[in-house]
Amino acid sequence: MKKIILVKSILLPTDFSKNSMNAIDYAMELYKDIPCEFYIINIQKASSFVSDDLMMMSSTATIYQTLIAAAKKSIKNIIHNVESKYANKLHSFHSIVDYDNFIDGINQICEIKAIDLIIMGTKGAAGAEKMLFGSNTVHVMQRCNVNVLAIPNGCQFEGLDAVAFTSNYSSIFKDEELLTLVDIIKLYDSELNVLHLSDEDYLSESHNQITKLLDSSFGKIKHQFIDIDGKEVFKAIHDYIETNNIKMLTMMNRKHSFLERLFTKHLVETFGFKIDIPFLVMKNTQKTSEN
Repeated sequence: MKKIILVKSILLPTDFSKNSMNAIDYAMELYKDIPCEFYIINIQKASSFVSDDLMMMSSTATIYQTLIAAAKKSIKNIIHNVESKYANKLHSFHSIVDYDNFIDGINQICEIKAIDLIIMGTKGAAGAEKMLFGSNTVHVMQRCNVNVLAIPNGCQFEGLDAVAFTSNYSSIFKDEELLTLVDIIKLYDSELNVLHLSDEDYLSESHNQITKLLDSSFGKIKHQFIDIDGKEVFKAIHDYIETNNIKMLTMMNRKHSFLERLFTKHLVETFGFKIDIPFLVMKNTQKTSEN
């Protein structure tokens, strides 16, 4: 029987910056052997239209028409350049330009196009070196209904020999929640390092139960469980990434998760935590669960 390979639907938000173009390049490399429908989206808002632009408009033009036309032309150029550079017959591209609130626009297109994964570039806000991610990336991670792979500024695809997944073992994961992670690991035969963020309050029974469930979920994937001190979690994870040549950091978006701690801790506490590898955040489908 012929093996059926499902086509991935991947959303690539762009603001036409070098950073967002770098994320598109990473996506092309990551899924070079997988059939994909790529939706390149730019979301405009009226405040992005400056006074100099207004003075250049003809009397019959509108702000909306001018913004949309320029964005469509820019995405067309991106698609042309990507198709020329990679010439991958497994990949097809679609242009989307919206005039909306950024998160609302992303969520709407994810639902309409049944998006499997959002891949986007990220960098700290200008003039704020302590910002780990730009505000758009943070909002997408926190409020979008689809898994998000954030690509740091300047990060290039260099294989995925080792991937890390963080958890404090306080809730059970469904297999479908881990599907994006499992697919990527299988694609590159990566070794998975499950980093347990230990806490004095965790119960050994819960620890053992979830370890067994994760063993089952990851199946024949090469994986190992590593305990990380929860009191100095940012330093411990950073050091582990550096020491073990981790190529991607992944986690589930749950209450009391590492992600929540990352976004709510004071900036001084996370200043030393630099992520220069891809960062996969998987959606929470268990709204009442806490992790």
